[in-house]
Amino acid sequence: MPVIRTGRATACAALSSIVLAIAAAPTRAVADDALNAKVDAALAAGQQRMIGWRRDIHQNPELSNREFRTSKIVAEHLKKLGLEVQTGVAKTGVVGVLKGGKPGPTIALRADMDALPVSEQTDVPFRSRATDAYRGETVGVMHACGHDSHTAMLMGLAEAFAAVRADLPGTVVFLFQPAEEGAPAGEEGGAALMIKEGALERNRPEAVFGLHVFAGMPSGMIGYRGGPLMAGSDSYRILVKGRQTHGARPWSGVDPVVVSAQIVNALQTVVSRQTDITANPAVVTVGVVKGGVRFNIVPDEVEMLGTIRTFDPKQRAAIMASIDRIVTNTAEASGATATFTLDAHSNPVVRNDPALTERVLPSLRAVAGEGNVKPVPLMTGSEDFAYFAEKVPSFFFFVGVTPRDQNMLTAPSNHSPLFYVDESALPTAQRAFARVALDYLAGGAAAAKP
Repeated sequence: MPVIRTGRATACAALSSIVLAIAAAPTRAVADDALNAKVDAALAAGQQRMIGWRRDIHQNPELSNREFRTSKIVAEHLKKLGLEVQTGVAKTGVVGVLKGGKPGPTIALRADMDALPVSEQTDVPFRSRATDAYRGETVGVMHACGHDSHTAMLMGLAEAFAAVRADLPGTVVFLFQPAEEGAPAGEEGGAALMIKEGALERNRPEAVFGLHVFAGMPSGMIGYRGGPLMAGSDSYRILVKGRQTHGARPWSGVDPVVVSAQIVNALQTVVSRQTDITANPAVVTVGVVKGGVRFNIVPDEVEMLGTIRTFDPKQRAAIMASIDRIVTNTAEASGATATFTLDAHSNPVVRNDPALTERVLPSLRAVAGEGNVKPVPLMTGSEDFAYFAEKVPSFFFFVGVTPRDQNMLTAPSNHSPLFYVDESALPTAQRAFARVALDYLAGGAAAAKP
């Protein structure tokens, strides 16, 4: 039978129970209203500058590891704000460190800066007409993935945080990363090289945050997922070798074009017939088929390039084995030879730390509203933010940039020459990024108090 206490003893026992319960429960401090208001005001005051930076960078895009102009703009801006600035990180990256006036944790915020070899087809007045050399060809260059927006938003966020430096608890590391889309052949780059060169070790953040603007999601809507979010990616090269001959006498040679077509068709069975997609989705895509120089010559060889997307290491290994078998045996059956090799550029799976995800959701909802923060399914796109997430608990989220009156299913996607960013969504994205950072810093500062 339980002991029944009365009077003062009962009150003391009840109070002790409450104290113990509070101590045992996880706490989530948020930045005080005054600090949030100051940051929101600073972001609002800098909104037109942020849009201006975005349009300028959009009109002057630069390919991976070639972000010279962009990184100079970023570095000069951060120096004017009084941050500690390091340039030349991972070739063209910039790291800025802002130390707040109050004690607290260290976090990192990341934005990527590179553009894609895509010829822009939008009709915006700041449309890119830039060109550059890519794989030996002259190509158009476009911010077809929205990295111009990421860079401009983080520049504005650095400005707003610098304006409240005295009230800021902890330290914020701003990572302006080059080559997210992959370094050129024979070069290193991106998040992996930033880590290799000590960007995390020097500053030791306890959490890293990133975001990505996303087409096909209504403007201002935020998408998230705890655990695996984006696929691991591998790029590959298939080289088919035949024997060159006159196009009028194909029987006197070995036609690598026909063999390549057979390989492309056979690769469609890797996912559809050889992979258990009830466990995890997977993708095998051929993106480049290149061979021959003249209409009446059967060429010596054909090169194919493509990408593989997976979420599980065992599944990845099985898919690689299937591709290698198909490539080798299909070529051999026609008297040709073929090799399958992986390129150096690959990304791990982007995994959001589950506990960190739950911690930041209230911050996102406070900015975008409960109904505009929604979980998303596994995404077969990839991101080299995954390298940061392998080293430090991290959270990566998406913000929709497709006007709400458009059909989300038919809107041009990221990497399309018609990719369009609804700039009215950028302030929401920027404020969400700021709120996640501020609330995390406040929580860490509160936890550090005796």
